[in-house]
Parts: sequence; C-alpha cells; structure tokens
Amino acid sequence: MKTSTAYGGPRRKLVLAFDLGTTYSGISYSILDPGQVPEIKPVTRFPAHEHITGASKIPTIIYYDRKGAVRAVGAEAKDESVFEKAEEEHWVKAEWFKLHLRQKTANEDRNLQNIPPLPLNKTVTEVIADFLAYLLQCASSYIQDSHPDGASLWASFRNEIHFVLSHPNGWEGKQQAEMRKAAVLAKLIPPTPSGHSRISFVTEGEASLHFSIYNGLPDGAMKRGDGVVIVDAGGGTIDISSYSKKIGSSKDTYEEIAAPECYLHGSAFVKMCAEAFLRSGLEGSSYDNPEDIQHIVECFDKTTKLRFRDPSETQYVKFGGSRDNDPDYNIRFGQLKLQGTDVAMFFEPSIECIVKAVKEQHRKAHKPISHVILVGGFAASDWLFNKVHEALAPLKLNVMRPDNYVSKAVSDGAISFYLDHYVNTRVSKVTYGNFCHIPFDENDPEHVQRVSNTFTSVSGNKRITDSFDIILAKNTQVSETQEFRRSYFREYEKIMGDFKTATFNVWCYRGAVEEPKWKDVDKGNYSKLCTIEVGNLSKLPLQPLYRAGVEGSPAVRYYRLSYDIVLLFGLTELKAFVAWKEEGVEKRSETKILYDVDPADE
Repeated sequence: MKTSTAYGGPRRKLVLAFDLGTTYSGISYSILDPGQVPEIKPVTRFPAHEHITGASKIPTIIYYDRKGAVRAVGAEAKDESVFEKAEEEHWVKAEWFKLHLRQKTANEDRNLQNIPPLPLNKTVTEVIADFLAYLLQCASSYIQDSHPDGASLWASFRNEIHFVLSHPNGWEGKQQAEMRKAAVLAKLIPPTPSGHSRISFVTEGEASLHFSIYNGLPDGAMKRGDGVVIVDAGGGTIDISSYSKKIGSSKDTYEEIAAPECYLHGSAFVKMCAEAFLRSGLEGSSYDNPEDIQHIVECFDKTTKLRFRDPSETQYVKFGGSRDNDPDYNIRFGQLKLQGTDVAMFFEPSIECIVKAVKEQHRKAHKPISHVILVGGFAASDWLFNKVHEALAPLKLNVMRPDNYVSKAVSDGAISFYLDHYVNTRVSKVTYGNFCHIPFDENDPEHVQRVSNTFTSVSGNKRITDSFDIILAKNTQVSETQEFRRSYFREYEKIMGDFKTATFNVWCYRGAVEEPKWKDVDKGNYSKLCTIEVGNLSKLPLQPLYRAGVEGSPAVRYYRLSYDIVLLFGLTELKAFVAWKEEGVEKRSETKILYDVDPADE
C-alpha cells in the first residue's frame, strides 16, 4: 500500500505502528526516503508463527511465571508445549488486558465482570509495556531479516523511530498518558520531552478511515462529499466513526461529521456468550469441568464461529476424537452439535450494537450518510456482515467491506495517518468545561436556591460556587487549529514571594442535559478529564486593586492575577497553553497536562 505523496523530510526515517488489540495485535511500518513515495508494509512473520505464510497478527497474550517474569508472548503462548509448562510451573496468563485501561462508567455491561483479571502485582500499564517491548522485538527481527543490510539499517534508526499507537475511540487523554508511560517502560522511547514527541496517537476509527481511503472507500461518496460510517469491528471493541470528504479543497481532506463512539461488543463477546451457553448446556455431562469447557469454547472460537453463515443449519464444534461421546448432550465422535439458532444468538448483541450505533450516527451526523464500511477482524464474519447489511437496507445505506485484509486495517491506517493526515476536523464526544465561581445574582432563582454555596471574595464581592462554564459543547465540529479560550483570575490579599504553579481542571459532562449549568444537577455524569498545571506564575503581571474599607477605614489593596487558558480539542491529543498580556502583547507558555490514575489500575 503506497501513500499519496512523496516524503519531504530531510533524511531517512522509520515509522512503526503498533495495533495493540484486545485479542490480536499487529505491526505495520514504513521506511521514509526523501523524495520517494512511502510504502506501508505489514510485519508478517512472528516467533512461533513462521510456518504461517503472511500472518499479519498474533494473539495478545502474555504468560508470567510466579516471580512476574515474562515467559511466553503472542503466538508462542499458544504453543502446546507452553500450555504444559505453564500448568506445571503455575504460570499466569494475561489476556484481554487492554480492556482494563478502558474508561470506567457506572452503567457498564455486565459482560465486563468476566474480563480476565490482571496478574497479581502487575498494573495494566506494566502488562502493556511488556507487550509493546515484544512487538518492538518482532519488528526489529522482521526488518533486519527482510531488508538488505538489515542489521545496519535497524541500527541507524533504533534511537529515532517514530511510533504510532492506535486506541479505541472511547479512550481519552488518561489512557493516552498511560500508553505513553508504557512506551517508556518498554524502552520504545526515553522519558524526555523529545522522547515523548516520538509517540503519536490515533483512534482506531480514524486509522480505519485512512486504510479505507486506499482499500474500498466508495469513489462516489468521496466525490459527492457524502458521509461514510467506518465500523471497526475488532476483538474487544466496536469503534464507530463518520467522515465526509471536503469538496473543493486543494488536497484530499476529510472531516469528522459525528461524535465517534466505542462499544465493548467485539468478537470476544461472541465467545463469551458461547461460553456461558456451553457451561449451562453441558452441566452434568462428562465434560462438565473448567478444562474441557474451556477447550470446547476455544475450538468453537477458532472454527465454528468463523464459518457460521446460516442459522437453519446444524453447527458442529470439533473438539476431540472418536472416543469422546455423550449422546445425551449432543456429543458424538468428538463433536458437539449445536442448533444454528443458538449460535446466531451468540452474535445478536454485537449485531444489534452495530446497527443501533450506525443508525445513531446517521441521525446525528452533520452531513447525510450514504455508505457503511466494515473493517477489522470481526468484519470477516459473513453472518455479521449480512445481518448488518440486511438491517440497514431500509435506510438505503450501502454496506461494504474492503477486499484487502480487513484485519490489518488499523496498523496500516495508523501509518497512513502519520504520513497523509487526511482528517483536520473532529467532533467533540462530550461537553467540556470547568467549575468556577460567578457573581451572585439575588434576582436569579437558581442563585437563590444555592445561596448556601456563596462566599465573599478577596475583592469584597459575593460570589457563588460550582457553576459549570462550558468551553466546548458535545457534538461540535472542531478544526485542528481552532482555539478555545477562557479568561480567569486569581485574587490575593498580599504578595508572598515568587508565585509558583497553579492548577486548572478540565471537566467532562457525559449526561443528557443539553446545557449543563450546575454541579448539583445530574452530578454523577460529571468527571474530571485532567488537571492543567501552569508553570511559574511570576511571569504573569500582577494588577494592584483596591476595595472599600469597612465603616470609613482606608481602602484595602489586593492583587489580581489575570490570565487566559487556551485549549485545542481538535487534535488527536488535547493541547493547552496559558496566555497573558505584557504591554499589550500576548505571551504564551506551554502547560503540563496531568491525568489522575484510577486506583484499580495501580
């Protein structure tokens, strides 16, 4: 897969994209030569997978021994000899660990209670770091083995590689910060500002758009500017994004036209539904034990699930030999017989989720939508594709799948994101704002209702707390260069030496109130996004002011520090600055963005 334009950088460069999936992961890369059109290539050879020609993904699994050391990763962890050794030496398997980094919500699907726990004394960040280190090792071996003078080539790049890490649409700055920390632990980058700058993040939806532009995005939709919904159906998540091409622009540019969504209904949850069904259905049988059930479920996942197409046909799970029989439980000659309608039931939550999500995008999009593109490993299921196609037909939506390796859409698309950067307008997923205090208005019933929240400021004015100042409303289209500015001030009785740091919180509102105004209304749907730390405030000018004295006493001097917080929401990462005026000229300083760590992730 080639990108559209020649690389204009001054010297050779290597870009690596890691698609860390819930169940399977992949790697793509591009060697950039000045003046040459870059080519995007997948890593197709992994340890213990050498016999599988063109394998572009490996299982996202790690085995740890009892001391916490990594013993087997990826395809190696699926080897039968590893199973035996893991059992003998009591190794611990980590799988689906990516989901532990998700945005926790109060109303999570009950299926999430069945996500395998993390190994004891391991944080999710540490486990991700171990897997990223393994992916880097795989990329190193493949590139050195596949290119002329590969060892020298790799050595010339090793300390300057740019990494693109993809993540589900639902992840935000907190998850990005933990992934960057994992990249440092994995020694992908050093813990320095220049090292941090060698990491880029892209949502799986946006990466899939870039892949689809080259591998199946309808020409008609691109020319007319119609909207296209990208459904990235993976192992753990279903990521839904909508885009349209900007007509009349000098180069190919796209805009997001609806807030992206992320749902935990990927193919792993089909397996989870099958497991629950089989545990119940085989209760009392000769195979009613955890080891046999797990083996049958794995066989279902590898074969029956993939080939399922027709619920009117009986389905079989081949898991044993001719001596495995239990006719009372539909087991004969090592095969478990299932009704096709039961297998269809395992898929139903995921199909219903995709259809409902696409309809919601269709309803909320800023432009008309005409096409739906399914990518990701789960999209290879003909049953899933046909049922989604059938359900969306009444809306006259054209449902399609790219012909070219839908399973590696994210890693290839992540490289294209770095090189081509087609999207320059995105849509806000939530309402962003800040809690602040405002002047108390005795004629405003809402203020009077909250009189207990009032106080007298340093300047002597009565103010009320916990007012929500909206900075960016949900479902608003935002360009990458668009700035959102809010003016704030702090008041001091006296100057206490040099001013140090100050903090400013950015909050999210995720509820249904269209214009949230107060913290005590729908309180449970507010959550802190991040803390912006403003550096040395001594740079900012202090303004001396006076307030009236009490009962004829002299006026009292106090000081006001005025500044603006400037936020950029339209990038794939939040950016923030503090701005102030010096002799009428605006000055700016970068800030540090801090994200709270969930105690459950420690």
